[in-house]
Amino acid sequence: MIGKDIDSCFPDEIPSKGEEDKILYHYIPIKEMNKEDTPREKAEKFGCGVLTVSELWALVLRTGTVGMPITRLCRELMQANDNRLTTLERRTRKELLKIKGLGKLKVIQIEAVMELIRRYNMEGVAEKPIIRSSQDIYNIMNPVIGNKPHEEIWALILNRRNQLVKQFQISKGGTSTTVFDVKMVLKEAILENASGLILCHNHPSGNLMPSTNDDAITRQCFKACQTIDVRMLDHVIITANGFHSYNDQGNMPV
Repeated sequence: MIGKDIDSCFPDEIPSKGEEDKILYHYIPIKEMNKEDTPREKAEKFGCGVLTVSELWALVLRTGTVGMPITRLCRELMQANDNRLTTLERRTRKELLKIKGLGKLKVIQIEAVMELIRRYNMEGVAEKPIIRSSQDIYNIMNPVIGNKPHEEIWALILNRRNQLVKQFQISKGGTSTTVFDVKMVLKEAILENASGLILCHNHPSGNLMPSTNDDAITRQCFKACQTIDVRMLDHVIITANGFHSYNDQGNMPV
């Protein structure tokens, strides 16, 4: 019976340990339950806006396991993440697999939904917005990398009017370091006829202070940009709760 969709069957009750060998799991069709208590029926009647976050996950993940109905699984999923999507987004695949009832397929489904959210947020950025401050940079990049559980380095390419022409990922790595490829940055800057360039990367730890490696990357990129007559305007470190701007702090190379 395992593996049917959300309209199929879930355990009516879980046998006690002593009864496991005597009692077979009894399943009841979800349609026989109170319809207003099921996520799908609620969504059909009232729209998805009335569903809780755990009920929305139940619609996405669809199936539970023996002894773990999908609605219960999704409640425990959110409880394990402080009932916050931002906390869930930071979980690694290894951490999610430790939650009872979650297998590889369900974890990948969760990752796919979180990635859709990030891409939706990226589409919300106005076409060629003008970058006037480090706050503008943070507003654009925080939805992209602010909650990532690993480090990522991104570059923002600007034209002569300081409009954002392109943003792209340079690299991603572990929880504290990642590789920086300056040649890739220069290639993209030349292809896009860049006038200005901004580096961004996240600190999953939440620590906003630049590391020695961050300083080295800033100097390396700054010198490389000078060779192609592109201004490196800033390097912004991003966390879910704030940012550090090299330019604002007067720490850009000269």
